[in-house]
Amino acid sequence: METIFLVEDEPNIRRLTGMHLQLAGYDVKELEDAACARDALREGKPALVLLDIMMPGEDGFSLGEDLIKAGIPVIYLTAKTAVPDRVRGLRMGAHDYILKPFEPAELLARVENVLKRSRPDTHIYENGDLRIDFETREVWRNGVPVSMTTLEFNLMKALIDAGKTAMSREDLLTAVWGYHYTGETRTVDVHVQRLRGKIGNNRIETLVKFGYRFREDV
Repeated sequence: METIFLVEDEPNIRRLTGMHLQLAGYDVKELEDAACARDALREGKPALVLLDIMMPGEDGFSLGEDLIKAGIPVIYLTAKTAVPDRVRGLRMGAHDYILKPFEPAELLARVENVLKRSRPDTHIYENGDLRIDFETREVWRNGVPVSMTTLEFNLMKALIDAGKTAMSREDLLTAVWGYHYTGETRTVDVHVQRLRGKIGNNRIETLVKFGYRFREDV
């Protein structure tokens, strides 16, 4: 799940915008000013910052300049009539701007477009001794090719794509075997055990009476 910082001093706008982003599946940190945003940055780097320009204290341009230099994508939130602000923001290197008031659909479309442009090429996945090419469906462990069935590979990919989110056995049946699969959930357990034998037991965490989660901290 990608994290978005929403830096906006107006509580109603911040609350509604944050709600729409959360409903779309983003992890949102709602921050009321630049000082709060700088504090939050010490805890981790977001995938994107939605940044109001006119705020009390440090304004959005000052904070945005540092964010852009740090390689963090910025979308400015600006008043409809503030053309000079939009021009200045884009010249500074902002990825986009959204005019207030805005429709939720436009907000989400612009956010997704910026995130798509900002994401690195993800067809190669590396973690410890594990290397996966999702494009060619090749897997190596300690540099040695690992042979996998189609189901095993799809199961591994589903767990990796879920990130820190655990997947229930039913979710995995749907994602890997298809909506119309009528087998018992026990088949998930069997394939997870086989997969563990190929990529390492500690890479797939069991959540008792629920399902599984892929671990990257190994």
